[in-house]
Amino acid sequence: MPYVNIRVTRDGVTAEQKARLIEGTTQLLVDVLGKDPQTTFVVIDEVDTDNWGVGGQSITALRAARAPGPEA
Repeated sequence: MPYVNIRVTRDGVTAEQKARLIEGTTQLLVDVLGKDPQTTFVVIDEVDTDNWGVGGQSITALRAARAPGPEA
């Protein structure tokens, strides 16, 4: 009974993309490990970019710093 947890930032992942992740992950476990898809669980957690950090900064701050400034 495999359980896979996928975490992504909450910034526009569509329902279609989530469905593809669930289907693809399930199929991968079927193909590689021979697991039963009926007992394979895939959970997608969406994390706000304020709550996801790397290199000592939140993703929100990193994206803001990389955003192009107003043109003069």
